[in-house]
Amino acid sequence: MTAAGGRQPFSGPLSAAVANLCQRLQQQVSPRTAAGFREVLRRLDAPLQLAVAGRIKSGKSTLVNALIGRRVAPTDIGECTRLVTRFQYGTVDRIEVVFTDGGKQVLPFEPGGMIPASLGVDIDKVSHIEAFLTNAVLRDLTVIDTPGLGSLDAASVKRTEELLGVGTDDDAASAWTAPESESDADAVTATIDPRAKDAPDELDPVSRNAVAGAEAVLYVLTQSVRADDEQALAAFTAATASRDAGPVNAIAVLNKADTIEPDSVSGADGDQWRAALLVAEKQAHSLKPRVTDVLPVIGLLAETSETGRFTSTDADILRRLAEVDEVTLETMLISADLFTTWECEVPAAERVSILERLDLYGIGRGIRAVRDQPDITAGALRRELLDSSGLAAVRSRLDSVFRARADGIKAAAAMASVSALAHASGDAGERQRVHDAIEVLLAKPEAHQLRLLEALTVVAAGAVTMPEDLAEEVLRVGSTSSVGEQLGMVGRPPQEWAAYALERAGWWRSFASFGATPAQSRVAHVVHRAYFLIWQQLREATR
Repeated sequence: MTAAGGRQPFSGPLSAAVANLCQRLQQQVSPRTAAGFREVLRRLDAPLQLAVAGRIKSGKSTLVNALIGRRVAPTDIGECTRLVTRFQYGTVDRIEVVFTDGGKQVLPFEPGGMIPASLGVDIDKVSHIEAFLTNAVLRDLTVIDTPGLGSLDAASVKRTEELLGVGTDDDAASAWTAPESESDADAVTATIDPRAKDAPDELDPVSRNAVAGAEAVLYVLTQSVRADDEQALAAFTAATASRDAGPVNAIAVLNKADTIEPDSVSGADGDQWRAALLVAEKQAHSLKPRVTDVLPVIGLLAETSETGRFTSTDADILRRLAEVDEVTLETMLISADLFTTWECEVPAAERVSILERLDLYGIGRGIRAVRDQPDITAGALRRELLDSSGLAAVRSRLDSVFRARADGIKAAAAMASVSALAHASGDAGERQRVHDAIEVLLAKPEAHQLRLLEALTVVAAGAVTMPEDLAEEVLRVGSTSSVGEQLGMVGRPPQEWAAYALERAGWWRSFASFGATPAQSRVAHVVHRAYFLIWQQLREATR
């Protein structure tokens, strides 16, 4: 079986195992729960769902364009910025407007390749937009652009909250926490919505909540973390309600890093990027453990240099600006107004054009690159600007935290949905059958990654309290697929890694048996097994 667009079905063996569980259980549950399982199967067969979220005017759509490598998401406030837009792979570029009643209307992209500013429909009747693109980057990652939180438009905020899980009923669908007994399972049983009267083969509101939402989030911050940022991250759900954002499924970026005043940041020594790194580090500490990391990025510079907006004409403008005397140029770069109005040999219209694409920081970087390398080509100049945007680090983190672990993230999210759907049915026998099937799956050695992700989630959420240093270690081991980062030994000789992994495996086994609470002991056994598997992997690699 091959998925749509020629992509191989499921993200990997864990997703395939959960899919097989759903297929087997469909004959053993009610029609309504079976309908929910079919939706879980559909999501398992789709790429990882990454929501780009944040406050209004934080630069989400600009960053989406940079990630996709094509300027398709409108960045000016308009109809489309009030809607959730899903960018996914397709063999033909097209737009589908999906209405709340399930109907669809196909639209073309604008001649310039963007989603039309006006859809020509009643926006209040629109559920969301599906944008299909032939971009290879979307083969294994669906990128979801969301309306901004904090908007005055209540409908837009509601759409974002529904996607992030903020607006769902916490009692409507519980997180899968691999219950160890029937009493544990009872403790996470969801409340059934008495108002749900859908046909038995359709998803009722409770069940729909159980499989709604993105599986991972890239949260866009500006210079200060506000209460609603933390609230949105705390309520973010990865395919099921109540699965808090954490190192498993959330990364944040400090966008518009070029707007930070270096002199206002202690230790920056007047360096713009150093200041941004320090602010991002402070934000990461503030949001910990809701996110894996906070990375600085300049979305506009990334979009311009990655989507083809930077042209040879722009390179020529930078070359002529580089010839302006130092005193005049220094004055012009103080503010946007001075840059566009100060007397200069470069026409004002050209300065306005380059300002819209690069802003003052990018212009300054471009001018320095031209002065350092007078013969630099337009292509090389574009790469210099891209390197200055911070996009490469964001993409690398997306790859190591999300793409490399998509199989485990999707499988864990699907298991949570399966459990929540069974609980929502209200049938104790059905709940037990699902619980038993999950336990059989988790007993398999290849399913250990699911145990590790769940241990990471409960520690990050504070459901299991650990000493600070041990909690840090759990987060480190579970938050990445890089063995060096898991061991905390990046930069150390790889020959030291195996011995350290075996040492830590023994330590966590001892901790599980002596001194740990029952809840800590369950986590410790999982971490012990993770270290042991790393040791086995390293040992086999050296044979």
